[in-house]
Amino acid sequence: MPIELSSAELDALNVPEKVRLLEQVWQSLCSHPADVSSPEWHAEVLREHSERLIDGRATRIPWAEAKAQLQQLGG
Repeated sequence: MPIELSSAELDALNVPEKVRLLEQVWQSLCSHPADVSSPEWHAEVLREHSERLIDGRATRIPWAEAKAQLQQLGG
């Protein structure tokens, strides 16, 4: 059963609603990891990000902190 949201429907959602929607999709994907495959370019992006972390050109923050920052953007 395909689910499609129009641009107008997506635009009508505020940031916290969009984050919750993404969390629901992510949780569903994680519950069936064998069904999910990543394209090769994902591996390349991960290698690049790892190199940036190792050589100090990038930093990271805990997911809870990133999530809180995203939720603050939505008001």
